[in-house]
Amino acid sequence: MPSKEFDSLPNIYLVGPMGAGKTTVGRHLAELLGREFLDSDHEIERRTGATIPWIFEKEGELGFRGRETNVLDDLTSRHHLVLATGGGAVTQAANRNYLKTRGVVIYLFTPVELQLQRTYRDKNRPLLQVENPEQRLRDLLNTRDPLYREVAHHIIETNQGAARDLAQQILRVILTPQLH
Repeated sequence: MPSKEFDSLPNIYLVGPMGAGKTTVGRHLAELLGREFLDSDHEIERRTGATIPWIFEKEGELGFRGRETNVLDDLTSRHHLVLATGGGAVTQAANRNYLKTRGVVIYLFTPVELQLQRTYRDKNRPLLQVENPEQRLRDLLNTRDPLYREVAHHIIETNQGAARDLAQQILRVILTPQLH
C-alpha cells in the first residue's frame, strides 16, 4: 500500500554499472516508500518474451538499445515508481533526458573490483562474455562514468553497506533539503 508520506516525491531512478546492486537496492527502496519497483531489463524481457542475451545475439547492441529507449520512455512516464535501469541505459541521449527530467536519478557508484565479485559467474550479461571481463568492466566504467555523473542528482557509493542500508541512505539524501 503506497505511503502518503512519500506521495509528493518524484520517481526514483537508479543508474550505475552492472553489479552495482540497482535491482536489490531498488527493491528495498520501493518497499520503504510503498512504491512499485521495476527493473528496465526485466521489463524488456517481459515485453519481448526473450532474454537480454538472445536480443543481443539476434539484434545486436543497437537493437537492444532501441528497445530499451522505448521501455524507458514508457516507464519514466509513470508515477510513484522506483526504477532500476540497465548499466548501459545512459549511453543514449534520449534515455538520459527521460531520466534526468522525469525524476530523481541516483548513481550507484561501484568500483570495478566489486562489480567483478558480483558478476563473474553471471552468464546473463552479454557484455561480460569476453576473455578479460575485468578489463571490459574497466573500459565500460571509463566510458559510462561521465554519463552516470551527468544524469545523476545524487551519487551513492555502494561499497558502504548492505542493500537495505543503501536504500535508507538514498531516502535520507532525497529527503534532505539541498543547500544552494
